[in-house]
Amino acid sequence: MNLEEYFKRIGFHGSFDKPDLATLKLIHKHHVMSVPFENLSIHCGEKITMDLEVIYNKIVRSSRGGWCLENNFLFGWVLREMGYDTVRLASRVFNSVLNDFYSTETHLINKVVIDGKAYITDVSFGVSSQIWEPLELVSGKDQTQAAGVFRLIDKGDFWVLEKTGRKPEVLNPDFAKSSLVSRKETKQIYGFGLMPCEADHFFEQSHYLQTDPTSLFTNKSICSLQTPTGFRVLVGWTYSEVTYKPEEGVDVVDMRDITDDEIEQILREKFNIKLQNKMQPVNKKACYTI
Repeated sequence: MNLEEYFKRIGFHGSFDKPDLATLKLIHKHHVMSVPFENLSIHCGEKITMDLEVIYNKIVRSSRGGWCLENNFLFGWVLREMGYDTVRLASRVFNSVLNDFYSTETHLINKVVIDGKAYITDVSFGVSSQIWEPLELVSGKDQTQAAGVFRLIDKGDFWVLEKTGRKPEVLNPDFAKSSLVSRKETKQIYGFGLMPCEADHFFEQSHYLQTDPTSLFTNKSICSLQTPTGFRVLVGWTYSEVTYKPEEGVDVVDMRDITDDEIEQILREKFNIKLQNKMQPVNKKACYTI
């Protein structure tokens, strides 16, 4: 495991000997543009582990992606290796059906302190909720990024991340009423406390997320990658390319279904992923929007 190999994987060629905010922003954006948010291992019969070396080999050496427990665990290691003052935090994802946060902490993020200011880094939430650079940990401050306006709200012992986005403009009329398309312009994404935690805090949740029949990740195969103009995502057999058009106040959604025979080609050409084992796409009914 070494930083040079990781930086080659994310296409970062700048200097990394100064742990400052400008460098953090660069590597954060390079990561989300290069490493997919994906849970395909579950649907290839592979076990996802919280072993850092296994994650490193998967993402860096095998050009795969991962979910938050992999991507943000690896990113935290990168930050520490670079000399950043960083800690791991646990968060609870918002469930729009329940209109509340899940009771369990299934999402891993990192907090970084630079020159006395705290920032939240998260390189693995995916789709339109993905931040492209760290968010300053200041309550109520509008922080505009490509996907929309993000806000961190201090609720006392609990911080909430929310986002105000744009209206979707769905090009394919067959998908005009797709449950994958979010129509809420302002939504809560997740909430978290500021108590640092170790990797073993997530061991039980990692097992649950990839084995429980009610888990989002057993019900849907997901692969998402940010692009300079938006993002692309494959959910089951539905492939979408989303283009952010802030000047027009819309996100253009180009959505279509693909066949089993097209899966490998789409993963290779659109996500730079070549799977070792055959994947069985899944898109059962579960609460998930892009």
